[in-house]
Amino acid sequence: MTENSYDYRIVRGFVVSALFWLIIGLIVGLWIAFEMFNPSLNLTPWLSFGRLRVVHTNGLGLGFGLAGIFAATYYILQKLTRTPIVFPRLARFHLYLFNVIIALAAVSLFAGMSTTKEYAELEWPLDIAVVVMWVIFAVNVFASLIKRREKQMYVSLWYIIAMTVTIAVLYIVNNLEVPVNLFKSYSLYAGVNDANVQWWYGHNIVGFIFTVPILAMFYYFLPVSSGLPLYSHRLSIISFWSLIFAYLWTGAHHLMLTPVPEWIQTVAIAFSIFLIAPSWGSVVNGYYTLQGNWDKMRSNYLIKFFILGITFYGLQTIQGPTQGLRTLNAFFHYTDWVIGHVHMGTMGWVTMTISASFYYMIPKISGRPLHSIRIANVHFWLILVGQLLWTVTMWIGGIQQGAMWKATDPDGSLTYNFLDSIASLYPYYQIRFAAGVVYFAGILLFAWNIFMTIRKSDT
Repeated sequence: MTENSYDYRIVRGFVVSALFWLIIGLIVGLWIAFEMFNPSLNLTPWLSFGRLRVVHTNGLGLGFGLAGIFAATYYILQKLTRTPIVFPRLARFHLYLFNVIIALAAVSLFAGMSTTKEYAELEWPLDIAVVVMWVIFAVNVFASLIKRREKQMYVSLWYIIAMTVTIAVLYIVNNLEVPVNLFKSYSLYAGVNDANVQWWYGHNIVGFIFTVPILAMFYYFLPVSSGLPLYSHRLSIISFWSLIFAYLWTGAHHLMLTPVPEWIQTVAIAFSIFLIAPSWGSVVNGYYTLQGNWDKMRSNYLIKFFILGITFYGLQTIQGPTQGLRTLNAFFHYTDWVIGHVHMGTMGWVTMTISASFYYMIPKISGRPLHSIRIANVHFWLILVGQLLWTVTMWIGGIQQGAMWKATDPDGSLTYNFLDSIASLYPYYQIRFAAGVVYFAGILLFAWNIFMTIRKSDT
């Protein structure tokens, strides 16, 4: 197959969509970060923290994250199967439907239409639209695999299959609901069962959006961008099957010390600790791919995105399982430590890997070099510094928060009330906002670099 045989228009469409929703989601994030120490920004109910937070998480997790995943998947699928998109019109409809869903989701969440279930806030009409969209995507994924000219199944394809199947199951099972009217529904589950199903979904939807497909990108784009063979295909397959087996059992670690049966909590803890092994299998695979060629971190601007990205993945997959342990969970749960943990993954691992993937794909499909490698390098350092300042600030704030909540006087009464702990965090929230501005500046450079590269290819 020649490059001209492949259909890259859909890839470019999802890249542009991802950048658009990334900028919108970060603007909302900066607004709510400012609200944390300046509550007067709650100008109307539409701009209240409770509404803006879910617009932020859905806009970035689904708008940016999924669009980036779709872009990379359509690219990787064609290259690894040596087969053009089987149903290109269906893929274009997928692109349009995706953007309509994200726009309607944002408007409905701004308006306060929410199920209140984490990462599953959309009401039932949009849930149906999401399922239809996912079926359309799955049709092209499996059609490409069935018609593939390359019989060898590289590990990235296994990760794509796992994402496609598992997200469908997670989304449908957790979002079973009883409609009351067009804008409101209630979960089919109740009480502890509802919580258990929700966090089986909540943890795993994060895993199968922010881990599994991002690893598919990492395993494909690191070797092709570095010109080095993957260290161990066997290790990648062992890591894949171990990760997929263990991940689905870990959701209840979000429900430590709650009415969920203790044995369910213990199973979640055990599998969470086990997850360190397959996660670090991929980290080691990435590091050893560069063995003897670490100078490429200086000479190839893409490599530092991928290596720092997988490093943050490795750190997060130590931090996450250990904070699921009952003793640590009792201290850190509900504190800003958890916010820092989540954002090290999203701002570090996910965004760095997607950024580098875009930097590789767009010049290839445009037939033009990247507009500016210098801008890409500045983008890297800005998001690295912004993310570290952001997450470390939240870790420190979370430790202080947990300590203040648990501090007691000799008579057993609480030393601090809740408002004392909030007031003490204002300096950290101000630093977090400043770090967000630094990060956002890097993202603006990223979007500009990609836009100018695409523009050159159209002239």
